[in-house]
Order: sequence, then C-alpha cells, then structure tokens
Amino acid sequence: MLFADVARVSREIARTSARSRKTVLLAEFFRAVEPADVHVAIAYLAGRLPQGRLGVGWAALRDRPAPAAQPALTVAAVDEALTAVRRAAGGGSQATRRTLLRELFGAATGPEQEYLLGLLTGEVRQGALDAAAVAGLAAATDAPPADVRRAVMLAGALEPVAVALLAGGAAALDDFALTVGTPLLPMLAGSAKSVAEAVAKAGRCAVEEKLDGIRVQVHRDGAGVRIFTRTLDEVTARLPEIVEAAAALPAERFVVDGEVLAFDGAGRPRPFQETAGRVGSRVDVTAAASAMPVHAVFFDVLAVDGRELLDQPYDVRHAALAALMPAELRVRRSVVTDPADPAQLAAAEDFFTATLDRGHEGVVVKAAGSGYAAGRRGAAWLKVKPVHTLDLVVLAVERGHGRRAGRLSNLHLGARDEDGSFVMLGKTFKGLTDALLDWQTERLGALAVDDDGYTVTVRPELVVEIAYDGVQTSPRYPAGLTLRFARVVRYREDKTAAEADTVAAVRAAHTGG
Repeated sequence: MLFADVARVSREIARTSARSRKTVLLAEFFRAVEPADVHVAIAYLAGRLPQGRLGVGWAALRDRPAPAAQPALTVAAVDEALTAVRRAAGGGSQATRRTLLRELFGAATGPEQEYLLGLLTGEVRQGALDAAAVAGLAAATDAPPADVRRAVMLAGALEPVAVALLAGGAAALDDFALTVGTPLLPMLAGSAKSVAEAVAKAGRCAVEEKLDGIRVQVHRDGAGVRIFTRTLDEVTARLPEIVEAAAALPAERFVVDGEVLAFDGAGRPRPFQETAGRVGSRVDVTAAASAMPVHAVFFDVLAVDGRELLDQPYDVRHAALAALMPAELRVRRSVVTDPADPAQLAAAEDFFTATLDRGHEGVVVKAAGSGYAAGRRGAAWLKVKPVHTLDLVVLAVERGHGRRAGRLSNLHLGARDEDGSFVMLGKTFKGLTDALLDWQTERLGALAVDDDGYTVTVRPELVVEIAYDGVQTSPRYPAGLTLRFARVVRYREDKTAAEADTVAAVRAAHTGG
C-alpha cells in the first residue's frame, strides 16, 4: 500500500466528525489494504509509530529536502526507514538519523511530508479511531461488530484481529479467546461531573475508590505469575512483591484487574510519579522494592479456575473477587442498591469525600449489571474527580503539522514567579477545537515577538484556563514542576497576565501545602 493512501485516509477521517462517515472511510481502507501492511497502516492511522519513541528532535526535522513530485513511497518502506532510525546508536548516530530522515522525506510528496512530520512529533490525533476502526473492519469483512470488538479485547489490539479477518473471514474470530498469560485490553471509564450524575446513569451500582497508581492485570497459571500494564507491557520482573501476593492466593489459575501504588508512612498514596518511577525501575529491583515497596489493590476478576467471567454482571464478578482474596487486597467501595434512596446517595457522596481525604483521585461508579467491555469508554463505569484548573499565561506556541498545518497549535504555558516574570510549566495542544485553533492562531500571531519557523514566541499577555489531573516534578522545566494531562478549558481575556496563578500556588498544589 502506498503511504500516500494512508495519509489521505487520515486527513479525510480528521475532517469529519460523523462516526458513520469514519466507518465508511475505514471500511474502504480495510478492503484496499494488503494484509502484510495492516499492522503498520493501522498504527499510522492512529498516530502511533510501531517503533515507539525514535529519539528524534526538531533539529533533525527542520531542514527537510524538497518533496517528491509523485507518490511512490510504500507503507513498508516508511516502516523500514523508521526502524533503521530507531536502531541507530553509538557514535555518529545523530548524523545517521538525520541522513535517514532526509532520504525518507525526500521520497515523500508534500502531503506525505506533512503527515510524516505529524507522526514524528505526535500531532496526529484522530479521536476514538479504534472504535470506528472496529466498525469499519466489521463492515469490510461482513463480521458481526460485537464479535470483532470482543476479539480485539481478547487479542489486546486491533491489528492481529484485522490480519486474521482479512485473511480468513469471520470464522477467524473463533480463534480469539481469553487465555491466562495473554493480556487483554482493560475496560475504561467514562466521566461524570458528580457522584449524583454518575449514580443516576448507572442505576444499581458500586462506588469505588479511584486510585492514582499503575493499572495492572495479573495472570496466574499454577506457579507462574505474569503482570501486565494498561498498555499490555509485561512488568513481572519489576514487581516481586506483587508476584508473591498473587502466588499466595488460593486459586491456581486466574486473571485479575487492579492498580499498583506506593504508600507513605502515614498510609497515604505517594505521588503518581514516585509509583511510576518505582514500577519503571529495571535496575536492582530487589533494592528498589525494599526502599519503596508497592501494593496491589484489585477491583475485578476476569477468570478464575476455568470459569470465564467477562460476560458476567459486575456484582457477580466482585463476589468472585471477594471469594478469591482478602479485603486488604480489594478496593474500598460503597454499594448503592437503590439510586432513588436519598440516604444511599448521601452515603455515596460521603464515600467520595472520604476517598479524597485519604489522598486518592476520586471514585469510579460501576453499574452492577455491566459486563467487562474492554478497550473502550462507556457509561457502565464512570469516574468522578474534582476539577483542578489554573489560569496560566501563553509564553510561546508551536506551528501545527498534519491536520493542524498552517495554524498555531501546541501552547507553552507559564505561571507568575515572585519577581513578576513567568516560568514555563509545560505544553499542551489538548482541548483545542478547530474554532479555538483558528482564533488562537490569529490572536497569538498578533502577539508574536520571535519566530524560528517552528516555535513562535509571544508577549506574555494572553491568559488561558487549563484543567489538569495533578502536578509532578520534572527536571525539564525551570520550576522543577509540570502539569499532568493539561488541557485547554477556555481563554480568559477578562484577566490580565498579572492575575495569572503563581508558581507558589502550583507548588502548593504539588505538596498539598
């Protein structure tokens, strides 16, 4: 398949908000794609590089050759070139990467260059592509959409299901089954503004702590225990204490879903960054586990001793979980049997408040009758978290690529320091609608004081309200802090830069002071 075809489909998907149109485009794509190209082409459409991070900075992308006149670059050739870039290491590797990238960009047409740039800088975002891709794959192969979704869940990814379906038709879906030792996509939660709203939508439900840890899926098969993250990466060797806890449970074969987190001396959860650093540590795991032990808290069981539970109601799965493990390994919860009962709703609200007081993120409200629908967000699980926002100042903005080409996109965000200057806390392009992109391109363009062709520095005058999930330490930024999952809420033209939030306020949010 030509890379130009992938770039074209991606642009067309990005231009439409209609789910039905996305499905049609993807169905046409699946009918046309060669089976050998499916894995890579799907990743590109989703804005992912199969190679992961390439270690390529903007300097290696700035000086690009003139585009090719006609499309001739194949998906396989792009994948081969980026694999070579990823493998370049040692002395002279930066020069090697630049040479490889120049050759790749030189073989690409103008639109292909823009799409490549978006892939390499992480600016290709399609929004809910996986759900639309499942529908498109089902339409292209005349397979039942529900069966395709289930196969994707069990396979852990869309790509192997697409390969099997395109090669063997709907009958190939029978080959996908829950297997202890093979990770499957985790079920995700939608969002609600309040506990009352979430309970009203869920009906009979459980209100559970939302823990700010590392999502894990633990598989045990006899004496063997394997642990996988939310992204299906295996981390068994890094978590000896969790292996030990799983091996001590009474069942011989099971799959359980939960979180791993570290606690401080007072029993409060440590910051997410500390837990992530501990789980990510690959050096001297024994010493790391001794210095900062982590604990597992489980909230679901997907299979136990030959009994598959994916399609069982959540209250049945939780009963199986309670039979498998003691209370100290299970998430705290408050059960609502009658959503119309004011006393039960008040108890749920009190549980939410107590959860926050214990240092956790919020709650997840889970419908009692819901099955385990992996890999997508829905109304069966609804998370409720307090909203954190800051009013920050735009210090600079990066030029967009791909579907955002010609517009100013990625914002550099700053808070006020004690001396009246502004200190950068991070970047974001999330939450920006097309209308807001157009507006900020014009507004920030008028405030520009410098432009290196990639980053436009602006007068620090425009205030933007930013929602975020937390603050974490970061050596990349001057204050040593950055925001987790920052996204734009709105611009605050009613505020001056002198009214923006301070670095001290951000640091207080980080320390709880």
